[in-house]
Amino acid sequence: MNVIQQNDNVWKSYERAEDFPSTVVLPKGFIRMRDGVELAYTVTLPADTTGQPAAGKFPTILIQTSYNKAVGTFVPELGGANPFMVKRGYATVVVDVRGTGHSQGVWDAFGEKEQADYSEVVDWVISQSWSNQSVGVYGVSYLGITAILTAAQNHPAVKAAFPIVPIGDGYRDIVFTGGQVNITFIPLWMGLITGLGVTPLDTLQTDPVAGVELMISHLLNGLTQFQVPTILKAALGDEETVFDGDFWKTRSPLEQAGNIKVPTFVVGGLRDLFQRSEPMWFEQLKDQTTTKLLIGPWTHIETAGIPTDGLPKDGVPPLEQIQLMWFDQYLKGMDVQAEKLPNVTQYVLGHDKYETSSDWPHPQVKAVEYFLRGDKFLKEAPAESTEPSSKVLQAPLFGLCSASTNQWTAGALGFFPNPCNTEDTFNQIPSANFRTPVLEEDMYINGPIAADIWITSSAREAALSVRISSFDPATGRSQAISNGLLTASHRAVDDKKSRFMNGLRIQPWHPFTKSAVLPVVPGEPMLLPVEIFSTAAMIPKGQQLQISINSSNLPQGLQPVPQLLNGLAGVITVLNSDKHQSKVVLPVVPIETLRN
Repeated sequence: MNVIQQNDNVWKSYERAEDFPSTVVLPKGFIRMRDGVELAYTVTLPADTTGQPAAGKFPTILIQTSYNKAVGTFVPELGGANPFMVKRGYATVVVDVRGTGHSQGVWDAFGEKEQADYSEVVDWVISQSWSNQSVGVYGVSYLGITAILTAAQNHPAVKAAFPIVPIGDGYRDIVFTGGQVNITFIPLWMGLITGLGVTPLDTLQTDPVAGVELMISHLLNGLTQFQVPTILKAALGDEETVFDGDFWKTRSPLEQAGNIKVPTFVVGGLRDLFQRSEPMWFEQLKDQTTTKLLIGPWTHIETAGIPTDGLPKDGVPPLEQIQLMWFDQYLKGMDVQAEKLPNVTQYVLGHDKYETSSDWPHPQVKAVEYFLRGDKFLKEAPAESTEPSSKVLQAPLFGLCSASTNQWTAGALGFFPNPCNTEDTFNQIPSANFRTPVLEEDMYINGPIAADIWITSSAREAALSVRISSFDPATGRSQAISNGLLTASHRAVDDKKSRFMNGLRIQPWHPFTKSAVLPVVPGEPMLLPVEIFSTAAMIPKGQQLQISINSSNLPQGLQPVPQLLNGLAGVITVLNSDKHQSKVVLPVVPIETLRN
């Protein structure tokens, strides 16, 4: 068996026989909340050979979904019970969050009412005759977010969490990255939930009149209460929505990380929607509970195993084996040594293998500066005088043929293979590109990246998209690694919340508040500290590390209308001189740490 080794921590497959031959779904029902709203649930239990519920009490895997639990029957990743787990002695409860599926109420994604429901659902679970009063929270995407938010409520019955691709910061991760509204995934996501959630399939079958009434109620709520109003407010520049504040704090689970005390296994993806925060979950939780992190090469839907997650690979077993091991240890109390799994396991792009480490950021990482020079090279020495600058047109449509389009459609374009899914080659054309000299040895980077770019603009607003890629001088093609986005008026930085590494700022933290907005004066130099999302990648010798700078990344974000109009048809000048030292700060790890 191939294993990854990090000191004494190794990956190994974990398998055990089924405890029960079958599963059974109990009659569907409703859980009444404190305000009278009823949430729909489905319970799946282990069963005997006759299909009857097995005798005994079982630990429960709780899944809370906005995608309509009926859909989970056909697409288990959207909230279905996994027979693999049920046959090994776990009850599974799937609940439609309020305002979705068969549940009553108004949907308000991760709002205060929804979060208050989570503990009441746990109370109901442990009151059931088949429950042994031990609960594990689990799920993918929205379901993973409800899982980690439930864990943060410290209900004594919740013993472990296994969130897959959970968001951390609702504003910075996706909805308003760099101060720009995501017009690709967010409308698609809200449309998906509206499309799935407004159709209570089970209720329509059992009580057509009630089903139609519930469907109309969900649809009207979407049009008037949350989905459509939220999208319109974001696009048109509504201050409560476009600036960070209480609305987004409530929907940023990392704000509650300090409350989580149960063992937590976090799964993320290098191309995931929540790429930014997934390693930060490990960092936040590692000192207060047993925490493990696995990051694959995945987009959002690939992490859910659609069409496949590529596991097992390099000793890392399938996710359901890892989930079983985790819950066997912390829900059933079996000594399977889950705590001895590697702390951090990351797929390394370019190396194309999984590697482990004891911590994140990597224990041996060092921040290294590379300066943008007038000859279009990245060099470790800054300019000593004024050097030729680069000009970039301000237009909102760049980035369509880039890895961003696949990432910010959750990986849906991966079903239609084309170079744009993984390459940034086409996006080089409208960009100012800077490259290291051809590498004489492999370069390994692991962690967050900062790009401090000095610019002027001819307009009253501007934005930067900064991409990191591996450039092959023999072919002229570039493989995407990561990217960042920032609106110029949001360039203010709070250094107290920023990350520094060996004295260099490597992850700037922008307030994105109304009071922090800075003016953009045409022709006046300004420093834009761009946060580039954390990654793990090896740039092989013979290639070059490249950064590409232009003014937009449409798949990831578009400025709200007022800012967009202020910047249209402007020209950005990227400066590199002794007074304006544009640079990128990379998290470099010794290549010798790659074991596989």
